[in-house]
Amino acid sequence: MKQRQLGDGLTVSALGIGCMPMITGGNIIYGGHADEDEAIATIHEAIELGVTFFDTAEIYGPFQNEELLGKAIRAKGSGARDGLVIATKFGFRFEDQAIVGVDGSPANARRAVEGSLKRLGIDCIDLFYQHRVDPDVPIEDTVGAMADLVREGKVRHIGLSEAAPATLRRAAAVHPIAALQSEYSLWERDVEDDILPTCRDLGIGFVPYSPLGRGFLTGGFQNIDDLPADDWRRNDPRWSQANAATNFAIVDTVREIADDHGVSAAQIALAWLLAQGDDIVPIPGTKRRETMRDSMAAAAVTLTPADLVKLDNAAPRGATSGDRYGEMGMKMVRL
Repeated sequence: MKQRQLGDGLTVSALGIGCMPMITGGNIIYGGHADEDEAIATIHEAIELGVTFFDTAEIYGPFQNEELLGKAIRAKGSGARDGLVIATKFGFRFEDQAIVGVDGSPANARRAVEGSLKRLGIDCIDLFYQHRVDPDVPIEDTVGAMADLVREGKVRHIGLSEAAPATLRRAAAVHPIAALQSEYSLWERDVEDDILPTCRDLGIGFVPYSPLGRGFLTGGFQNIDDLPADDWRRNDPRWSQANAATNFAIVDTVREIADDHGVSAAQIALAWLLAQGDDIVPIPGTKRRETMRDSMAAAAVTLTPADLVKLDNAAPRGATSGDRYGEMGMKMVRL
């Protein structure tokens, strides 16, 4: 697996693994419940393929996903932790394991890091993100607390997720920011307007989550009825009957180019992201070895200039139908 450089001297594999789908239950379910043994085998094989970057968060479950990743690393055996970049996120407030709001306070950062270290079974988090910006806590206070954790040796690098350009600049003035994590894919290109340029101006790497449009860009679905009844995507506006027909036009073009290259649609969608800059490291979510192998193979796919033009024409900025979250979710992004 090729390597890429994020900010603050952090080197990772060109593609990472989004671990969120791997838990057997919890608050966010994609494609049915996961099988723990298969999820652990997927992590192990990813390591063998040269993947070093694994992404989780305390909110996933909550807590179960970090526990699973930690269990998988320990099960891999002595030395498995060496060379891995483990990323996790904090920034929410819980009551009875239910999310009741955002919380970017220094006290919450410290509470969260202690819990994440214990669940992951490691002594230092390689990349610690604020999951969502708290509008009631100055970003300087949040990042200052995270910087304290770096000085204490509990965190190596700091990241933010879904932060606006002005927030990024204020944060970077306090401590180097290694990465911004935000949604970015062929059907979500708004970051190209001012967020991605700001990251590059500040030397911040970019980590796209949902790089496959939450599975939509894989071409494996015909309509929302293909999803399990408890699948979180049934609440996703872009998957709704009202918007899906328009959005499938993007998938048709991805499939055409995939056929030309003899690869999967997922590999084309990921290869497009990789072609947008060497500072971009997508983290496709997976819970099975089969889909993980397919996604990681995208690192070897090279799109032609004609391919890139065709994809840009099929999926220009703003062409996707529907918001990327419901009303509540949209209130927590780009602050």
